Amino acid sequence: MKPGRTGLDRIVHAAGYSLRGLRLAWRGESAFRQEVALALLLLPAAFWLGRDPVEVSLLVVVVMVVLITELLNTGVEAVVDRVGHEHHELAGMAKDVGSAAVMLSLLLTGFVWGAILWGRFVG
Repeated sequence: MKPGRTGLDRIVHAAGYSLRGLRLAWRGESAFRQEVALALLLLPAAFWLGRDPVEVSLLVVVVMVVLITELLNTGVEAVVDRVGHEHHELAGMAKDVGSAAVMLSLLLTGFVWGAILWGRFVG
């Protein structure tokens, strides 16, 4: 184990780093801002739309997965850009795979929300 902060001091500093990461993503990533705006609409709707705690949880979780995936993709892009801006096949692959992960999380969210909407209003 590496030396450093422990206990509550470590938790407080880790929370600060996490909040800094959210601020940086908000300032630097328009996709993250768009997804947060969507989350601000969908999260309250989940509590109205879900018929039981499991449905509400599922609706909330898939929205949060989009935000988490976007943050991870932003981290990958930052590391790749830190290494260099010249074209490299592996750098392009890393960015494309991160983008694909975000796309899949958005598709998953659309599917889950669509299925629950269908069950609530059509089925």
